[in-house]
Amino acid sequence: MRDSQRMAVLGGVAAVVVGATGFGVYALVGGEEENSGDKGSVSAAADGKNSDEVETGPPSAEEVKEASKSFLEAWSSGDARKAAAVTDDKSAALKALTALRKDAKVSKVAVTPGTPRTPAATKADKTDKTAKSDKGDTEAEATASEVPFKVTAQLAYGERRDAWSYDSALQVVRDKKTGDAVVGWEPSVLHPKLEDGQTVKTGEAGTPPIKAVDQNGTELSKSDHPSLSGILDDLRKRYGAKTDGTPGIETRIVDAKGKDTGTTLRTLTKGTPGTLKTTLDLDVQKAAEAAIADKPKASVVAVKPSTGEILAVANSPAKGFNTALQGSYAPGSTMKVITGAMLLDKGLAAPGKAHPCPKYFEYGGWKFQNDDKFDIKGGTFAQSFARSCNTAFISQAPELDDDSLTKEARDVFGIGLNWQVGTSTFDGQVPVQSDAQMAASLIGQGSVRMNPLTMASVSATVRSGEFKQPYIVSPSLDDRTLAKAPRSMKPQVVSDLRALMKTTATGGTAAKPMAGLSGDFGAKTGSAEVGGQKKPNAWFTAYRDDIAVSAVVPASGHGGDYAGPVVRKVLDVG
Repeated sequence: MRDSQRMAVLGGVAAVVVGATGFGVYALVGGEEENSGDKGSVSAAADGKNSDEVETGPPSAEEVKEASKSFLEAWSSGDARKAAAVTDDKSAALKALTALRKDAKVSKVAVTPGTPRTPAATKADKTDKTAKSDKGDTEAEATASEVPFKVTAQLAYGERRDAWSYDSALQVVRDKKTGDAVVGWEPSVLHPKLEDGQTVKTGEAGTPPIKAVDQNGTELSKSDHPSLSGILDDLRKRYGAKTDGTPGIETRIVDAKGKDTGTTLRTLTKGTPGTLKTTLDLDVQKAAEAAIADKPKASVVAVKPSTGEILAVANSPAKGFNTALQGSYAPGSTMKVITGAMLLDKGLAAPGKAHPCPKYFEYGGWKFQNDDKFDIKGGTFAQSFARSCNTAFISQAPELDDDSLTKEARDVFGIGLNWQVGTSTFDGQVPVQSDAQMAASLIGQGSVRMNPLTMASVSATVRSGEFKQPYIVSPSLDDRTLAKAPRSMKPQVVSDLRALMKTTATGGTAAKPMAGLSGDFGAKTGSAEVGGQKKPNAWFTAYRDDIAVSAVVPASGHGGDYAGPVVRKVLDVG
């Protein structure tokens, strides 16, 4: 760009003059400013005001222009102290502006202001302004006090030079002590992604990039498997430095302790990826993704019972919160697998023995009922389990202690034992409850919370006979200790529970989605009611040979109809 090129700024009053380096600074050009002399700001005396009075009210358009120009001009010229002096927090602004050059390695910067605009108001703000306007208060009208601008910077790290451009904005406010119009200081002024306590740093990335592969060595990329995006990012932070990769040079956001927040703003040089082997199985992963592709919201997880290896994780939508591993939902009747194990262990039930399944059962002041208010007269526990009879489980509440279910879930199924999976997870919650809430927890309601990972693990525990903590990266990579359950199920309980889940899969509520399946298999359905939600969350958990799968399809309907087909598609591949 030539020296003669100019860009208009703020209605033609000021401009950025761009030099041969491609970086500009402010220069006054034309307009009434040329003949204004010392008219840089309007004095209180000129307005006939007492000089001791502190100006109040929103800044005027002229003040917004002058304050923003002064700040941006000083920033562009590299005078951090002068720029900070035009803010309402000089100390914080000076520290941040200095750090931007020192730590972020910004050697030059040019700032191009845009047209001032009115900042977005909150609902409360708008209501307040409307009320004031009704009273004829002219100060209630919104002022165009926000000034957007474009930053064009040069990053200099060693011999490397790189351009960095982005958009940001500042807001001009009234200083409460002096009454001056100044820039309201926020870290986001320097970059819109900055939050309190954060700074920008350029240097070697804390961890090298990774090339994640499945258990057979096939690469798993974020572009091919968007459901794994968050997991792969987390695996890089945790294990990148433990691979044979080398870090790149990046401009990124760090916290007050200098720890990488995971937000990269600019990549100067890419690092060399290190190979990280996961437990995922590409074929099972593809099946899981395809199984929920047509659903607006659903999650599924597959686990290998014999080892605890996680074979697949998929969410719909693919990007966003990882419900499959971190979700927290009431599991509904899939919880009856754990409750059933507890009743069998305590001798309160046996598959072939008579077991009550009335239409209603009252406990703790609540009246519980079955779906469609059915009952089973003279039935067995196996029949009640297969048809998912609520009252068959709740009727045993008087025989239980408040912590009976909590102990069973923790001590046998490993729920809530602080799993060391290798990535972030929620490991389930079965709190100690009493009265009606305790009864509700027996059928997966109340405060019981699970996700597809924990429920897949429950089925895996039934299949293997003992809890084996799920994991996605081998614990040998970082010597972490996997959670161990204090005890295993008694052999008879394991045998009975498998029989109950097999009956459910062949002649009970799970029969339709499990029809025609071969091998050693079992399943349980669940439909969890949620307050204010028209349709229940559909749940399904099952195993077939050495694969266990669980899925949840929120706000859809019966577990067998909506979550069952998802699980079946994954079981067929596994």
